[in-house]
Amino acid sequence: MTKRRLFWISGLARSVLFALCWLVLTEGDPSAWVFGALAVPGALALSLWLLPPEHPLQWRRVIAVLPKFLWESVKGGVDVAWRAFMPRMPIAPGWVLLPVALPDTARVALSAELSLMPGTLVAGTQEQQLLVHVLDRDADHSGMAAIEREVADMLGKPAGQP
Repeated sequence: MTKRRLFWISGLARSVLFALCWLVLTEGDPSAWVFGALAVPGALALSLWLLPPEHPLQWRRVIAVLPKFLWESVKGGVDVAWRAFMPRMPIAPGWVLLPVALPDTARVALSAELSLMPGTLVAGTQEQQLLVHVLDRDADHSGMAAIEREVADMLGKPAGQP
């Protein structure tokens, strides 16, 4: 398949996906398409820039990681709720520097996934490290490195490869 054809097929598929997402987010409100007419092409352009079609996702790896991601999200959400409702609130908020060997696009994907996990928020980068705010700076954060390897696998790039 030529690059040009791959670009158009990917663009069409992503346009349909983003339009469906917009439809779901706006609960089908026809008046929302005034903004959707800008949001969908903007999301398409950004997605084509961040993840060019010649660099496709490894979909079977994405699907394989999804159950673990959902389980960890639920487990983390319960942990955050438990800490919030405890009288002494056993938290030790702070910053963790996470060394990352992923290229820029994959680093953005990793940042997004880590920020979706309860109790963590990626707030920036310092050289080859992510600056992550956590609820418990004394906890074991080795799971973040495992998530980095999963993101690298999904994008078809071994960690450390530019």
